[in-house]
Amino acid sequence: MADRKRALVFANGLITNDDSVRELLANGDLIIAADGGAMHCARLGIKPDYLIGDFDSLPDPDLDQFIEQGVVMIHHPARKDYTDLELALLHARSLGVEDILVFGGLGARWDQTLANLLLPASIGLMDTKIHLVDDRQLLTMLHGSENHTILGEPGDVISLIPISGDTHGVTTQGLEYPLDAETLHFGATRGISNTLTGRRASVSIQQGTLLCVVIHLDQKA
Repeated sequence: MADRKRALVFANGLITNDDSVRELLANGDLIIAADGGAMHCARLGIKPDYLIGDFDSLPDPDLDQFIEQGVVMIHHPARKDYTDLELALLHARSLGVEDILVFGGLGARWDQTLANLLLPASIGLMDTKIHLVDDRQLLTMLHGSENHTILGEPGDVISLIPISGDTHGVTTQGLEYPLDAETLHFGATRGISNTLTGRRASVSIQQGTLLCVVIHLDQKA
């Protein structure tokens, strides 16, 4: 499975729209469930390739069913230094995956939600493109010294939020309120609620990290 380029990772948070998940499924995707995220897979009729975690969120009958289906089980002790989602993301990265969609990574618990939002900025994962999906909202970490492309439809909402101190040299194209080598200050809200003027925009950063939130207003994510 090391030749797969995209993974779908299911965490144990909230999924508010099952249809939006199904719309993003594609043949050949690697499917990884992080502990209780396996229950989302069961509800959606999706067989995971891997089930990773300490399995404290899954009743034994459900575990047995996944084993019978041939799901590869990767068990970790309950006392560990990583969350189940981080372990799932690291496993996907170890398989050579370049692009990851995370479902169920938001909601339910604020501590878990905030930690999950920051996972793509961690040293072990920052070279992998990770998108957290919540219905029509897509959250992606943008790192400095890279050029980033944002796809959507005219009118889609784009927010750029500094998360590692001030972010310098931010330049955008294709947004209603453009930035030209400017600084977005940590804790300030200048980058909130911009909009796409077409179907494509670009963001470049000289130094720092931005959380990019795309809110798709149409019926296609």
